[in-house]
Amino acid sequence: MKTHTLFSDKSDLYESARPHYPEALFEYLAKVAPSTLLAWDCACGNGQAAHSLVHYFEQVEATDVSSEQISNAKLNPKITYSVSASESTSFADSSFDLVCVAQALHWFDFDAYWPEVRRVLKPNGVFAAWGYTWPSVGLAVDKVFKESILNVIEPYWASQNRLLWEHYESIELPFSRLSTPEIRMQVNWNLDEFLSFVRTFSASRRCVDDIGDGFLHEAREELIKVWGSETTNRLIELDFVLIAGKLETKQTI
Repeated sequence: MKTHTLFSDKSDLYESARPHYPEALFEYLAKVAPSTLLAWDCACGNGQAAHSLVHYFEQVEATDVSSEQISNAKLNPKITYSVSASESTSFADSSFDLVCVAQALHWFDFDAYWPEVRRVLKPNGVFAAWGYTWPSVGLAVDKVFKESILNVIEPYWASQNRLLWEHYESIELPFSRLSTPEIRMQVNWNLDEFLSFVRTFSASRRCVDDIGDGFLHEAREELIKVWGSETTNRLIELDFVLIAGKLETKQTI
């Protein structure tokens, strides 16, 4: 399944079930960018990151290859949405103070993407990519979650996901690395909100397409035993990943 179709057919679920990124992330990005005039949110999905960026940047360009995702995007007069691959755009050279990617860098063709980012970044512009990996609720819930869901969907993960699981450590940024703060990502969800989130995993989607969603219903029954009341909100920690770099320019005398 191609990336754009993988995240298109349930774009409404993706919009409602995915967690919001911490405010501390956007405060950091605004601080390290050379100015806060214009940012580009690559592979923006439903515009979740873009919607937060507008609180810190005057204008945001948000692109995605999926027209279905764009149609479910959060509208804002400071955001311009367009359907476009991140590896090739019509943006002018040296346009952006910030280019960023939320939860999607591992899907890109780096040979084409990095030259495009370098082309559109302003001198001393900043590139940043972030994402989250495994949710953790507590020992008992985590054990059942692994046994009843993660083990079932394991064969359906694309190889690209491993880049994110490894915190993008193997990705060579063609920029000067910036130090990044430790950012915690937490949500308070009940059981069904948690399972809706699990359904948005690319591997969950592939698995359901292949064998149906019976395993998720069975997992819910097992999780109730350790979750408590299904309406009880639990604090869930998401393993957060952030990398950033600056397009430094040589000064001439």
